[in-house]
Amino acid sequence: MTQYLIFFNQQWVGDHSAEWFAGRGPLARAVVEDMRAAGVLVFAGGLEEELDQAFSADATSGELTFVDGPHRVTDEHLGGLTVIDVPDEAEARRWAGRVAEACGWPQEARPFKP
Repeated sequence: MTQYLIFFNQQWVGDHSAEWFAGRGPLARAVVEDMRAAGVLVFAGGLEEELDQAFSADATSGELTFVDGPHRVTDEHLGGLTVIDVPDEAEARRWAGRVAEACGWPQEARPFKP
């Protein structure tokens, strides 16, 4: 079995109405429940969109420091993620596709290093 990260950047979501988003939630939750039932779900969740709720830890200077906010201010930030444990890439592609269809925006998938 190989673990894959399926994720999206918040900027990939696009502009949609509140009603559109409300309709996507049940679809996405259904895919997560299907993953759980299939025994492949490790974790799934969306992240808070407000970057002022983030903090960064940095020890590259030799001293640990914490800073409120993201490590770097960029145009893109992670919006949500799912970790699955599947037998092969074909199965990872299937689940990534289901997540993309349910959410209505692109998803990227990458295997974790062994």
